[in-house]
Amino acid sequence: MPIVTYILRDGKRTEIEVPAGTSVMEAAIHNNVRGIEAECGGCLSCATCHVYIDPSSTAELSAPDDAEEELLEGVAAERRPESRLSCQLVVASTMSGLVVRIPEKQG
Repeated sequence: MPIVTYILRDGKRTEIEVPAGTSVMEAAIHNNVRGIEAECGGCLSCATCHVYIDPSSTAELSAPDDAEEELLEGVAAERRPESRLSCQLVVASTMSGLVVRIPEKQG
């Protein structure tokens, strides 16, 4: 099972085994990872699951689609080139090594 590493706001790292087909957001919610609010429950309508893909990440990700790009324009924390919505990052069996950093604020 792929392992996703979440870097929390305080710098603490949490590693979670995530079943393929599960979003990075869902895994965070089910494992009580603080900082990913996910107010819309993963419906791509709120941007409160914003994360930064950490430079140490070795997972290959597809580019965000137009709907995700549009929501990333309104995130509460600084938008960066590595910004993604964790509800749109669905873990594949080949994605071990994904590292996401939780921004200072959501919503």
